[in-house]
Amino acid sequence: MHKRIRRGLSALAIGVTAAIALAACASGGSSAGGSSSDIDSALAKGGTLTYWSWTPSAKAQVAAFEKQYPKVKVKIVNAGTGADQYTKLQNTIKAGSGAPDVAQIEYYAIPQFSLSESLLDLSSYGFNDLKSKFAASTWSSVTNGDKVYGLPQDSGPMALFYNKKVFDEHGIAVPKTWDEYVTAAEKLHSADPNAYIAADSGDAGFTTSMIAQAGGTPFTTKGDKVSINLADSGVQKWTKTWNQLVEKGLLSKTVGWTDDWYKQLGNGEIATLITGAWMPGNLEASVADASGNWRVAPMPTYDGSKAATANNGGSAEVVMKQTKNPALAAGFLKWLNSSKESTKVFMESGGFPSTTADLESSSFLNEEPSYFGGQKINEVLVDASKASDNDFTYLPYQVYANSVYADTVGQSYEKGTSLESGLKAWQDALVKYGKQQGFTVSTK
Repeated sequence: MHKRIRRGLSALAIGVTAAIALAACASGGSSAGGSSSDIDSALAKGGTLTYWSWTPSAKAQVAAFEKQYPKVKVKIVNAGTGADQYTKLQNTIKAGSGAPDVAQIEYYAIPQFSLSESLLDLSSYGFNDLKSKFAASTWSSVTNGDKVYGLPQDSGPMALFYNKKVFDEHGIAVPKTWDEYVTAAEKLHSADPNAYIAADSGDAGFTTSMIAQAGGTPFTTKGDKVSINLADSGVQKWTKTWNQLVEKGLLSKTVGWTDDWYKQLGNGEIATLITGAWMPGNLEASVADASGNWRVAPMPTYDGSKAATANNGGSAEVVMKQTKNPALAAGFLKWLNSSKESTKVFMESGGFPSTTADLESSSFLNEEPSYFGGQKINEVLVDASKASDNDFTYLPYQVYANSVYADTVGQSYEKGTSLESGLKAWQDALVKYGKQQGFTVSTK
């Protein structure tokens, strides 16, 4: 599953322009080329691969792969989660050696690595033919035109996870609009000063997802030209709602993924989570005492009519250009993220699939986990996967952008002030960094 782990991001800065200059060195001996028949030959011949991943299902998936292809040995390395791994990965790119053959990379970070030409374009191996196997939103996250830089592992359509026991105790109806959500937050905190509708101390991924749901498109990129507008209409729509929660002290400042956070999710002091479809496994594993209390509902919208959501989190696997055996690496990746054998293992570990066959499976849709009171939560989550139509794009240096979020927008959360000033500071930092990296950066 895509287990979101709270990461204390340092001022991570992947030098994008420098990485482009070093692309030839980073590519090692491989280059674009090959075919699907080359994959078959490579799997039959065998060899050794290195796979960097933090997903809990990696060990079981590799074991199943090696059983099917006994001549191939895959060494799993957990080089850290998210930004921790990206720093190490970037070091191998700069050094021109040491990169794994296959690596797990979150969707938001793919543009940064593809821009530096550090990823193998898999289109020549027939990967474009796999498009129909995946949800449209995740497929768009791993492609650029006809180029295919990886295959989706999981997806994170957002939904409203709520504590039904807490809602029932305080007579709170499940909010269908964001205005109703704010009203619920006020009612809950007024009745119990220790209880909050949600915890949000400032998170870059959550912010970009909420902006996307509101229709915002603050980042656009065309070649080396970047446009940043963290005050567009979608951003303003989101801040108009979220400012009410921040400025009135209606959000818990408990940091996510900490012991206190789990405790408060369990005892009802945090009543909702607006997050990705990968969350159920985390609740079941880490908030076991609240079994039976939680439910899932569609994400609130601004007008309460047409369903609208966004993606939050999720990863793909890619083949690094440094690989000395691109056909074998491509074959492993193809099996890993598109074969029934592998996706079954992934889902058994609690992962939320990106493959359409699994999303449409009756057995998956009809699951009734007791943790969620027997609710068919996957029906809600799969519907959410079909309700994200904003073509949101990330910056080609989004890893850096996320690393400086706490020092900018995070300060608005800390001080309980409007988010606009924090977003302006974030934009200024992103414009400055982009220009330093050689991009032509404009603001609207």
